[in-house]
Amino acid sequence: MDLSARSCLAAPNVSASGWVCDRLRRSSRPPARGASVTESIPVPDLWTGGCQCGDTTYEASGIPDDPHLCSCEHCTRLSGAPAMAWVGFHKDALKWTGPAGGPTYFSTWPTLHRGSCQRCRTQLTSVADGSDVIMVTFFSLTRGAELVPVGHSFRDEAASWMSITLGPDPQRRT
Repeated sequence: MDLSARSCLAAPNVSASGWVCDRLRRSSRPPARGASVTESIPVPDLWTGGCQCGDTTYEASGIPDDPHLCSCEHCTRLSGAPAMAWVGFHKDALKWTGPAGGPTYFSTWPTLHRGSCQRCRTQLTSVADGSDVIMVTFFSLTRGAELVPVGHSFRDEAASWMSITLGPDPQRRT
């Protein structure tokens, strides 16, 4: 399949992990009942992002993968919010560019490590042992508001008052 397209989340292009990628989705306000959740936008060749203070910044290339929310105990405590929003990039496609270099890591599970800026403590990454993907927080990306989560991990543990409209369900390669 051709992965050179510069857009994400609708068929026909599929990322290496099997998530359908052809367009990013975005909505500036909640959709009216029965209306489309999103509008399509082009995917940038290079994504940039970083922490609040600017010491830990990065560039990521390629199509973002598996945009999702997570309401696990680790994410809710680290963020102080009912969920964290994550999106993945291949580890080789992410380069640390700020004066601090990469983030400082803390293990929230024996095989899961969270990265934050040493100076301002902004949560930036999550990486699992043995994975080729590094997850970054949506809103550490300069254009993070253009992403729409297509899944919600630990949804049953989310705050009961939290209401989420997800993007279209991802389709898997067969």
